[in-house]
Amino acid sequence: MGARRRPRPPRRPRPGAAAALLLLLAVSLGFGTCYAAAPAAGVAPNSGAGGMTELQKHVAFFDRDRDGIVTFDETYQGLRDVGLGAVAAKASAALINAAIGPKTRPDNANSSSSRMDIYIQNIQKGKHGSDTGAYDAQGRFVPARLDEMFAKHAKTAPNAMTKDELDEMLKANRESNDVNGWVAAKAEWEMLYNLAKDKDGRLQKDTARAVYDGALFYQLAGKKG
Repeated sequence: MGARRRPRPPRRPRPGAAAALLLLLAVSLGFGTCYAAAPAAGVAPNSGAGGMTELQKHVAFFDRDRDGIVTFDETYQGLRDVGLGAVAAKASAALINAAIGPKTRPDNANSSSSRMDIYIQNIQKGKHGSDTGAYDAQGRFVPARLDEMFAKHAKTAPNAMTKDELDEMLKANRESNDVNGWVAAKAEWEMLYNLAKDKDGRLQKDTARAVYDGALFYQLAGKKG
């Protein structure tokens, strides 16, 4: 008799799928103004339109029809546009919308709409702990917090963090007994690092800055296009 074949070890999930709970898990605050049409890939919306905060602009990238609601399909397409593969984007969109959609659903929502739809006007309800604190309570970007983060953790090179330094930053931001926040923060920053690190394997401060108002999403989508 031939030798028995060893059972194959379970296939590990792709790193992209594991990381892609994505930056949407970080967003808070609402989006009250609708737009007539979605911008073309690689083109950011008018920064002054509707008086949007940086956090609202961050989310608006995924709202393709500018109706204030991010559907599963819109999340999926946004993830594809910034560089995720089809499988990772579909799994990530399902996780994101399933986790955030019910929390943001208003009481007067259309009963026929999907419970996975994310209502941007209530997106603050999806905010997690153990974050950098670079958004204030109204969703405005606080440059001093980003400066502080890089001054403290970017030790190898000024204004850039290696993967190890990024991990150190994440550990420093952990709040006690906040497992969900730890996981979300780690997923967000690891995905950002994987998508946007430079040729030397460092995350530049300017790159991190661009993600807070969503500008980086449009940059990545433009490069892909």
